[in-house]
Amino acid sequence: MQDRLESTYQQALAELETVRDSDVLRDWELKYLGKKGAITELVRSVGQLPKEERAAFGKHANEVKEALNAAFAAREALVRQQELARDLEEGEVDVTLPGRAPATGGLHPSTQTLREFYDIWGDMGFQVYRSREVEDDDTNFTLLNIPPHHPARDMQDTFYTTTPNIILRTHTSPGQIRAMRDLGERGTQPIRVILPGMCYRYEQITTRSEIQFHQVEGLAIGRNIHMTDLKGTITAFAQRMFGENARVRFRASYFPFTEPSMEVDVECFLCAGQGCRVCKYSGWLEIAGSGMVHPTVLRSGGYDPSEWSGFAFGMGPERVTMLKHGITDIRYFWGNDLRFLEQF
Repeated sequence: MQDRLESTYQQALAELETVRDSDVLRDWELKYLGKKGAITELVRSVGQLPKEERAAFGKHANEVKEALNAAFAAREALVRQQELARDLEEGEVDVTLPGRAPATGGLHPSTQTLREFYDIWGDMGFQVYRSREVEDDDTNFTLLNIPPHHPARDMQDTFYTTTPNIILRTHTSPGQIRAMRDLGERGTQPIRVILPGMCYRYEQITTRSEIQFHQVEGLAIGRNIHMTDLKGTITAFAQRMFGENARVRFRASYFPFTEPSMEVDVECFLCAGQGCRVCKYSGWLEIAGSGMVHPTVLRSGGYDPSEWSGFAFGMGPERVTMLKHGITDIRYFWGNDLRFLEQF
């Protein structure tokens, strides 16, 4: 047993001299000094010796254990110093190198287009008015001349909530009612506002349709506002947005909250009106729906339609962005794919 103890002691010292790593050092400690370590097991086996040999063996075993503990502590301190020196050497910073600019994010392409809208309409005297995204059914539909069972409701697949009469707005048009009531001072003041915001429709997601999208509603109320004012304003916007030579055309259409109503097209700026895949070879791109505010909607907002008139329009920033950059899939806007977003 004495020979075995001495042999284990010498082996442990030899292995300890080669340790250069904290993990290896921990393994060595478990191997020789742990609860099931070689030295510990030898100390526990003292009961197997004759009585006259036990005292001498026990004394020697304790001396070996203390010596190994001291050697372990010394090696542990040395290994820590060596690891610290390696870390400092490997992590050395060359202060003469030029600094690295921190990575910065960018504006979402929809946000960029929205800011262009704000600048252009702001220059024409329109202020930004924010309205709520969670609406009541009356403001979203009925006050906009879309009563229950009106066929126009079928065109807007609505997200209903568990609270009766509360929905996610399907368009920004209900903001017209709130703007007229908040800013019109009971139908006595003219207003010019744009109402940007997110809209929601329960639709199948495809390359051309999403369940969420931005709209920018426009509203101008005053005395003696005519269709010519609307056409001139929209034309001015298109020439600021798409170039001073942009041609605009107007097509008769139908919206329950405007009368008369019209769609607005701009000459395709990608093919100069010659016809391409983006404009479906028509030479024109649809950019807005618009019209004169319906008398029923004016009354809902607190205005007397015999004295006041106005026009309204609605535009989609994502659609404009897709047209300007030739983007063919609207799902890219909400996919959070940096390969797409970093292009802008």
